[in-house]
Amino acid sequence: MSRAAAPALPRWIYRVAGIYGLLVMLPQYFLESKIGRDAPPAITHPEYFYGFIGVTVAWQVAFLVISADPARFRPLMPVTWLEKLAFGPAVLILGAQGRVDAQVMCFGALDLLLGALFVLAWLKTPRAPAQPGETS
Repeated sequence: MSRAAAPALPRWIYRVAGIYGLLVMLPQYFLESKIGRDAPPAITHPEYFYGFIGVTVAWQVAFLVISADPARFRPLMPVTWLEKLAFGPAVLILGAQGRVDAQVMCFGALDLLLGALFVLAWLKTPRAPAQPGETS
């Protein structure tokens, strides 16, 4: 299926998710000290902090790649659900325990919403036709 023939909804879901994620995550590279001041204690293991940001940024780029050709990358879409399930439920559980504030819980809930939209995008994306020489 050509890019033009692919449904617009999956392209938009993944494009919006990728752009939103980059806008939210990239500034965090410069906020380690501020986060420590605003929400003590200070970050004691910066490798986890920067590793989390780096992996998350990489996934946002993957979302943008998927948005370019959803049918081609349809097999990768279920993996994106896992990316959203890694943060959303954990944050909501931590919030219920009083271990994170409401703002962080909102980001967790938004991740769950995006995960649900990713499932919808997968359902709305037809399988790409087999290429010559491929077996199904």
